[in-house]
Amino acid sequence: MNVNREKKERQIEEIHESFVKHNSFYLLDFVNMSVSLAVELRKQMRENSYSFLVIKNRLALRALKEDFPEDLKAQFRGPTAIAFAQENPLGLARLIKDFSVQHKVLSVRCGIVEGQFLEGERFAEIARLTSKDDLLAKLGYLMAYPLVTFLRTLQAPLYSVGSMLDQLKLKK
Repeated sequence: MNVNREKKERQIEEIHESFVKHNSFYLLDFVNMSVSLAVELRKQMRENSYSFLVIKNRLALRALKEDFPEDLKAQFRGPTAIAFAQENPLGLARLIKDFSVQHKVLSVRCGIVEGQFLEGERFAEIARLTSKDDLLAKLGYLMAYPLVTFLRTLQAPLYSVGSMLDQLKLKK
């Protein structure tokens, strides 16, 4: 077997493992992106535990195999980069959106968010969503609020009695 062919086979296997390992990823169109901007984007992604990969479309299509929708496969045309998120796809979407607004070089073609295919037009909706941690915090607050209010209501008469006794003490 040719050494170059072996290298490509290893790349295809690595790309396939990345697709399987990460439950969310976005296909990016990065036309006119300078090297310095690419380095800055990679740095921001590494700081937030995301990964960024520029690949050849033929290798990516071979790596996808039958596991992914045909709509996704049709998006591999022209210069393609993939941003992977293992845990927080909304955070990655916000990072990509902020970077693209700031530098005007990235656009999202499509993606897979927690196993669901996402068209590029819906990317802005995903980037605006509240994160899972924030939603859980709000839910916890809303569940605890009635109990806290009830406890304050129970404490109110005791507080009133205490302040009334203080006022009587000051008068005497």
